[in-house]
Amino acid sequence: MRIPLIQIDAFATRPFEGNPAAVMPLERWLDDSVLQQLAEENNLSETAFIVPEIPDGATPFDFVQPAYHLRWFTPAIEVDLCGHATLATASYLFTDVHPDAKRLQFWSRSGWLYVERDGEGYVLDFPSEMPEPVAVDPVVSEALGVPALEAFLATDLIHLVEDAETVRTLSPDFGALAKLPVRGVVVTAAGGETGYDFVSRFFGARAGIDEDPVTGSAHSQLAPLWAGRLGSTVLAARQLSARGGTVLCRVEGARTLLSGTCVRYLEGAVQLGG
Repeated sequence: MRIPLIQIDAFATRPFEGNPAAVMPLERWLDDSVLQQLAEENNLSETAFIVPEIPDGATPFDFVQPAYHLRWFTPAIEVDLCGHATLATASYLFTDVHPDAKRLQFWSRSGWLYVERDGEGYVLDFPSEMPEPVAVDPVVSEALGVPALEAFLATDLIHLVEDAETVRTLSPDFGALAKLPVRGVVVTAAGGETGYDFVSRFFGARAGIDEDPVTGSAHSQLAPLWAGRLGSTVLAARQLSARGGTVLCRVEGARTLLSGTCVRYLEGAVQLGG
């Protein structure tokens, strides 16, 4: 069996920027153990698998536009939501499979997700998740190596720190972070002199990712949080990983729209069996 593999840098404007994702279109679902092994072998923060078949009971938003079942795997686990690999998958489908489509629809563990064209880029339509305030845990601050001004919890644990430079220069203890009972830990601050509304870094040691270069799903938590703090529903964000990436955010109540561009890096095929 030969499975196409397309590696795409998402939330990137040039090669070697943003977050690389593997996109693997399938004719049918393989065993979960095989999907996990493929993701581990790809050794990227996420591998996206799609099949052109929607489960019974999942009714598409628009029967005219293409719909796919989408799943994401890190090298260690399957996750409920992933932004950059969804963006990469849409980039592949719009370019190679559905050049005339206006919208793509993806059934996922987080329900229906939508992606539309936006000039040279794409807009992800994701569910919003408003983080709730929690007490600052000194154990987490010690693991991150920086004190937190405030802490919030949604899918991920969010630590608000003093400024963008603190976010840029922190060096966490990944072993300690991996012991925390959350998918990931996000460190964020106002953008200040960076020119962005807010900045962040994402650490997902528990999910097998010490640091994720650009995390779309985290921005569906960060954007509602910062929209409330800054009094604006339209925000420009920068993830300050070594690769770096820009996410343009628009909060529309229960949905958060995340915009970005993609750069294709490689195309190939995986050979399974004889």
